[in-house]
Amino acid sequence: MKYIKIFSLVIGILLMNSCKLDLLDSPNVVTPNNTDPNFLLNAIELNFSGFFNQASDPGMRLTRMLNQGSAGYVPAYGSPAGNGLWNNAYFNILIDIKTLLPIVERNEQFVHAGIARVIRAYVLATMVDYFNEIPFSEALDANNFNPKVDDGAAVYTAAIADLDKAVENFNATSRANPTNDYFYRSNKDNWIRAANTIKLKLVLARRMVDTNAAATINSLIATNRLISNGAQNFTFKFGANLSNPDSRHPRYAGQYSPTGGGDYQSNFYMWSLQDSKGFPDPRIRYYTYRQVLRNTSDVNELRCITNQAPAHYPANMPFCFGSIASLGYWGRDHLSNEGIPPDGLRRTAWGVYPAGGRYDNNLGQAVAQIAGAQGAGIHPIMMSSFVDFMLAESALVLKTTGNPRAYLEAAIRKSMADVRSFSLSTIESGTITTFETAQNINWDNEVNRYVTRVLDIYDAAATDDAKLDVIGREYWLALHGNGVEAYNLYRRTGKPANMQPALDLNPGSFVRSLLYPDVFATRNSNAKQKTSIDQPVFWDKNPAGLTK
Repeated sequence: MKYIKIFSLVIGILLMNSCKLDLLDSPNVVTPNNTDPNFLLNAIELNFSGFFNQASDPGMRLTRMLNQGSAGYVPAYGSPAGNGLWNNAYFNILIDIKTLLPIVERNEQFVHAGIARVIRAYVLATMVDYFNEIPFSEALDANNFNPKVDDGAAVYTAAIADLDKAVENFNATSRANPTNDYFYRSNKDNWIRAANTIKLKLVLARRMVDTNAAATINSLIATNRLISNGAQNFTFKFGANLSNPDSRHPRYAGQYSPTGGGDYQSNFYMWSLQDSKGFPDPRIRYYTYRQVLRNTSDVNELRCITNQAPAHYPANMPFCFGSIASLGYWGRDHLSNEGIPPDGLRRTAWGVYPAGGRYDNNLGQAVAQIAGAQGAGIHPIMMSSFVDFMLAESALVLKTTGNPRAYLEAAIRKSMADVRSFSLSTIESGTITTFETAQNINWDNEVNRYVTRVLDIYDAAATDDAKLDVIGREYWLALHGNGVEAYNLYRRTGKPANMQPALDLNPGSFVRSLLYPDVFATRNSNAKQKTSIDQPVFWDKNPAGLTK
């Protein structure tokens, strides 16, 4: 809602400041005659932040980062959903970019144009990642209300061309920079790195159908213009305003209230962070915040505590809370469809990273409307660590430039550094350092112990597939807050392997792509709904059953 309010305010300002109004133009529609490119670019960036959050949600739930509250995949995704994602893509972002580009190119505002193209490429590719075939060549035509879909591969090719053109834009001499760029403050070098890095992600995604993938990735490595450090991270930064407008991270806003509530964290993800290595992942206190330090024994609050693990669960697979039961971690198992008990002020909440919540300093205090970093979090759209994880996969599978083990180590260290540096930049900094001093915690030692353990596991892996599982699992753990990359990783590689099964023995087919939303499937005469959710996207050539 905050983006709608901001966008409405922007349009109002534009209309009040128009020197001339063409009577053939609707005063309620943005047109080349009544828009300021700076305001329109701001609206595009704000809506893009919302798009990322909308797309990230199902990705996090399907990959066990967050609980998916359903008895199976079909009840959760078997009926058309995604109207918000679809509307935001087509009726906000893409149409606004179509309006913006002719204006800024005529004005030689090439930084504006480059930013718009990077965002358009990301949005188009993500829509393909989630739906496969989507309207493109006939889309956004005011005279065509029933655009046909294009092949996903063709849309990907167009997105990559957009990224290449964006780099050209950033390298051109621009007459003026945007007055307020929410991502990089018009830093052209950072935008070029973001464009190249998104291109890397698209080429890696389609590596099973692209015979030139290795050569393209090697050329990107050779440019030395990928996101490589924390200062270059592609993130959207939130504020701490509670209202007028609400500028807080949406995950914080949904959970930090007088009554709590919000997301259930995934038991399997929390177990993977806390216990799977034999000692805690240093990031867990930043990722999650425990409202209680010991789990309840009241079955009315936690029904699973009196149940046995399902018979189809493998040995040593955590169920309910497993080995973290006594520590206060309070989430849900995969595809748990329990009702909602009065546990809003008990369930484990989002932490300081990336949602701007509280750092877990063993306080065991309930969330509140103004607590922790007060919602001043980030959307981690593309971080420097993600690049090294992708390069590790590419080096292992495609034999591209570099050593996968070295990339893996660099990726983990960058993830640790990003989580900590962001958190220390918030008002939770004092809480973090005070707790570490009191507990005699040495961050560098904790990181080194973790890296050593992972590299030992990697070195012991007997096959490339086993090594890929180590890379994929660590990438998944670093992706907290980013379901887009987690969902693509899982479908592309099947990693991490041995994920927690659904509670039900037969949850139905895993979601290889989403059904078309009602706004498209029921209103477009050329739309043809998919027959099931197990239809893969064009780049997913893996066998059925690889993911589940």
